[in-house]
Order: sequence, then structure tokens, then C-alpha cells
Amino acid sequence: MRRQRTQRNSWRDEAGFTLLEVLLATLLMTVILAGLATVTAQWLPNWNRGMAHVQRAERLAIGLERALADLAVAEMVPISGDAKRPLFEGNELSVTFVRTAVGPSSRPGLEIIRLIEKADAEGLALVRERAPFRPMPSDAQIRFADQVVLVRAPYRVSFAYAGPDQVWQPTWSGQTQLPSMVRVSVRDATTGQVLAVSSAAIVYVNAPADCARAKNAVTCLAGRSNPAADKKEEQL
Repeated sequence: MRRQRTQRNSWRDEAGFTLLEVLLATLLMTVILAGLATVTAQWLPNWNRGMAHVQRAERLAIGLERALADLAVAEMVPISGDAKRPLFEGNELSVTFVRTAVGPSSRPGLEIIRLIEKADAEGLALVRERAPFRPMPSDAQIRFADQVVLVRAPYRVSFAYAGPDQVWQPTWSGQTQLPSMVRVSVRDATTGQVLAVSSAAIVYVNAPADCARAKNAVTCLAGRSNPAADKKEEQL
């Protein structure tokens, strides 16, 4: 009988935890959690900064790709029927041109695109605007809509233009031809350093459709700025 009681008490002692063991386990768990919290507090801000940098880089790449794609398909279309020069107005901070309308909400035809740097509540940003193309006087004001931010601070975008001579110019306005290339430079707004993501778009169209059908394309292109030469080409 005494042996059975001794075995039962021994089994009870082995089956549970003492108060001291519970306190030691709680203390150990507290130390582990405190260590994990310390480690997390050290790497989590760096991880957040890294993710924010990756997201900015992705948005920059997408916006830059959209701008280059638009510039590459610029059309040699005048703003009015009696104008000889195509609608292409470019400077360092904006460029306006005509392209074929694309997109789920666009109607078939042409549209006027403007890439321009604007300021808003979050700082400077490169904005894409569009307007449906319709013949209008050369001095008419184009009403743009559907603004989409392509590139936002801390990046800034500037443009440069080159003709067949491959000489870069800060502006391209009132020319009889479209530029052969448009350079899109991306700079860090803080340091002013040009980033490696900067690129250039090659404009596919380099002559109007009527000059492509003309007997002498060079004379036709010259006639875009010289009405007398243009009339002579038509007579030929």
C-alpha cells in the first residue's frame, strides 16, 4: 500500500511543471521575443526603404517606356490643311506631337499628345496629356485632358532633339520634318546626376505621305517650307 502511494506521488511529480519551471519558461520566452523585436526593429526600416526604392524604379521604368513609345510613333501631320509644317513642338521640359490614337477609350483616328513637366501637391512630375486631333488654326489653343503622371519626383525628365545630322538641340519647333531622335534624360532631382535609365526614341516617320509618293522626295521636303518649290513639284 505504501509502495503504491510512493509510486503515485512520484508519477504526479514527473507529470507536471513546478512553479519555478513555469517562471523560467516564461522568462526564456520573454528574452526570445525581446531579441526578435530588436532584430526586427533594425532590419524592418531598411526593408521598407528597399521596397520603396524598388517600387519607384518600377514606376520610373513604366513611365519612361510609355513616353518613348509615344515619341517613336509621332506622325508628320500638320495642324491645319493649309499648313506645310507638321505639328511637333518640343523644348527641354515639354513636347507636343500627333500620333495614332490607341487605348480602350480612344476613338479611331489621330490624337495630340503632350508630355510636359507640371507641379502638383507632391512636387514636379512628367505628365502625359491628350486631345482628339481635328484641323484647327495654327494659333488655336489645344484643350488637353486625361492627365496621367508618368514620372514623379525625386526624378526629373528633360528632352533633346536631333535631326539626320545627329546634332542634339534643346528645342525643335517650326521644322519641316520631325526629329530623327528624341532623347529623354532622367536626372536625380537632388544631385542633378543623369541616371542610366535615360534613353532615346527613334522616330519612325521621317517624311509625309505625299512626299513618299513624289518623284523627288528631297524636293518635296524642301517645298514644305517653300510654297513656290512645292507648286513646281506638283506640276511635275
